Amino acid sequence: MSRKEREGSELEAGASPAVAGVGRDEPPGEDADRVEPVPGAEAALDAPSSRYFAALDASVGDLQHRAQHLIDSVNSSRKEDHNVMSTFRESLLLKVSGLAEQLEERLFHLYGIHNELIQERLQELAEVMERVGEAAAELRQVCRTVEAAYRDLCLQPET
Repeated sequence: MSRKEREGSELEAGASPAVAGVGRDEPPGEDADRVEPVPGAEAALDAPSSRYFAALDASVGDLQHRAQHLIDSVNSSRKEDHNVMSTFRESLLLKVSGLAEQLEERLFHLYGIHNELIQERLQELAEVMERVGEAAAELRQVCRTVEAAYRDLCLQPET
């Protein structure tokens, strides 16, 4: 297969509708914007202009191939970017989860320390409240004794 035939087949296989059939003798089909070839015009074309159109077809095919290659490259790049971002997101989630666990462990450790301190203080408070209760009971006893003594003094007959 010659180079022109290969490029022609590549053009047919990958050509976009906008440039498909450029320089060929096929009927326009659904493309109403194309101008139909004038009968006998090909016979009027001399050899240099035929070579020019063949070279033009080859250039158009090459440009289409390059454009498709660029599009494929961009799409591939986007897929790689998406994979990198997904990997980054997963890695970040793992790190954040790990840090959250560490923070939670530290908080529980601090809660344990604070609970011990609170427990000690509550115990001390209970002891103090017990002593206050004892002091209040003693004070009541003293008050009763003073009251009884006062009553005794006030109820004694005068002599």
